[in-house]
Amino acid sequence: MKVKICLIGKGTVGKCFLELLNKKLPIFKHKFDIDIVIVGIFEIDGGLVNKSGLNIRKVIEMDKDFRKLNDWKFNINPLDLISKIDVDICIETTPTNPETGEPALSHIKAAIKNGIHIIASNKGPFYLKYKEIKELANKNACLIQYEATVASGVPILSIKKSLGASKIKAIRAILNGTSNYILSRMASEGIDFSIALKEAQELGYAEADPTLDIEGYDAAGKLVILANELLGWSKSIQDVKIRGISKITPQAIELAKSDGYIIKHLAIAENNSLIVEPRLIENYSALNISGTLNVIELKTEYMGSIVLMGRGAGGYEAASAILNDLFYICDFLKKDDNI
Repeated sequence: MKVKICLIGKGTVGKCFLELLNKKLPIFKHKFDIDIVIVGIFEIDGGLVNKSGLNIRKVIEMDKDFRKLNDWKFNINPLDLISKIDVDICIETTPTNPETGEPALSHIKAAIKNGIHIIASNKGPFYLKYKEIKELANKNACLIQYEATVASGVPILSIKKSLGASKIKAIRAILNGTSNYILSRMASEGIDFSIALKEAQELGYAEADPTLDIEGYDAAGKLVILANELLGWSKSIQDVKIRGISKITPQAIELAKSDGYIIKHLAIAENNSLIVEPRLIENYSALNISGTLNVIELKTEYMGSIVLMGRGAGGYEAASAILNDLFYICDFLKKDDNI
């Protein structure tokens, strides 16, 4: 069985995915008897297209010079070709636009309308238009996998499949590594917010414009995805009460420490409400993690609290989540083919 894929976005995540896929191709063949063929790789200025399949190894070897390959064509758009190159799965890894979700939203909708399954690392479309995407996918009998949108390689969305008998009732989490790093440094060294932020930027943990991270919008988007997927809600980022960390002072942190608490930027989904804001938590709490890690606590109906922790960002971490989603869809396609 041959499964044809197109990749939209060859940035850090897309590049890492190609590397991991190239290593795992024998597993797809052995486990599912499936040949994975990439027929298109698109960037903002054009794409690599070959209906018989691109040479993945060659694309990897060329690295940033991939546009020199014979299959490269300038000024082509995935929206124009997605229905013409016979694709089974579309992998969307373009950067997130927090205002519109574009161009990823259009890519995803176009693929679904053409009966193409979706794997995405771009969270914007899912915290802005979750209900619309889900309804469109159901109408066209398409699978949508987006594990990499929240906490990268931490398998938080897929855990729902293992908890069928125990309903998830609430979520508390730290979902932004930049904010957590800043608060961790302020707590351990007693430094001002501005100094901790500058340090995070110098280390590459924070963007030149860190607004989405420190003001809570990144965490809010991820919380919406978690709540919709794990709690069965139908929310958007407009439903989240958001407060950032830029006004937290060393004095406030020291006062909390003197009472046995620490300040963390929590994302909370419970009682039909979504909140992202600084909260006091006990020093012994499972949510008291340092550095750039993410942590998610699920409060369940019969199993108490379940805590997952791991790296919440990174090219290979996100690519690993995409690869797991690809395994899931290939398993489905193989079973469906055998019916």
